[in-house]
Amino acid sequence: MQYRRLGHSGLKVSELSYGSWVTYGSQVDTKAAVECMAAAWDAGVNFFDNAEAYAKGASETIMGEAIKQLGWRRAQAVISTKFFWGMNDGPNEKNTLNRKYLMQAIDGSLKRLQLDYVDLAFCHRADPNTPIEETVRAMSDMITQGKVMYWGTSEWTADEIRAAYEIAERHHLHKPVMDQPQYNLFARTKVEKEFARLYGDIGLGLTTWSPLSSGLLSGKYKDGIPADSRAALKGYEWIAERVIDQPKVAAVEKLRPIAGDLGCTISQLALAWCLKNPNVSTVITGASKVSQVHENMKALDVVPKLTAEVMKAIEAATAV
Repeated sequence: MQYRRLGHSGLKVSELSYGSWVTYGSQVDTKAAVECMAAAWDAGVNFFDNAEAYAKGASETIMGEAIKQLGWRRAQAVISTKFFWGMNDGPNEKNTLNRKYLMQAIDGSLKRLQLDYVDLAFCHRADPNTPIEETVRAMSDMITQGKVMYWGTSEWTADEIRAAYEIAERHHLHKPVMDQPQYNLFARTKVEKEFARLYGDIGLGLTTWSPLSSGLLSGKYKDGIPADSRAALKGYEWIAERVIDQPKVAAVEKLRPIAGDLGCTISQLALAWCLKNPNVSTVITGASKVSQVHENMKALDVVPKLTAEVMKAIEAATAV
């Protein structure tokens, strides 16, 4: 495992990280979480991603209990959470980044995670109804209070991120240092084009999600949706619609011989492709079984095999 700086910050995160979205609370209980997190840890993973909204808080609760059972030295681990969707239906408790919500949300997350602080806190989406300055001040205050080490955004536009950064700089507040965008062979515009100037201008780091495009890039949906996949879960019908996109399914099949020539799976090829981008600080992987964690980690061995010729072949195969 190699470690990359989170943008221009001094924090180092493992190239591959482990996230709890969808699986925790719906596919993974505490016992399985302990096993998967231990397997990732043993492989060198130090960053574990979470969010308040995942399984309505259950994901944080499960991860918190797993961390406690594993007995990790806190300074070794990088733990994150995210805020926006909220846990309740009050006017100041959902779909907002106002100060009242944020200052209560961090306390709730820390309680569920059983931690004194999180290393990374993300604004899960942008809030057009709250002044960006209000959000920036609240996130900066979390750092000042010692509840958060670094803050950033998730799926914000380049203009929104730059505005937040400039407000923080103007008022001598803690600046956002990272964004968490979707990034994979079928979702590339934001990372490769929209954010292009932010890497050098403000030192933006990336903790990218969905490297397998909700499992589409695993190749397992060639013959439909397996009953044990996340696309079969109630409430995730939108994933099912995405993974049976026939032109993309056909493109994934074109990757099969490329992966075969490299001695890896399509999933490992897709993960390694994400890691080839030097602007990506870490690629968040998901797994509900220890065997999946082990398989994901093998992608690290594929990265050196992605020559210019192989990258060109991947580009041609996925041009849809």
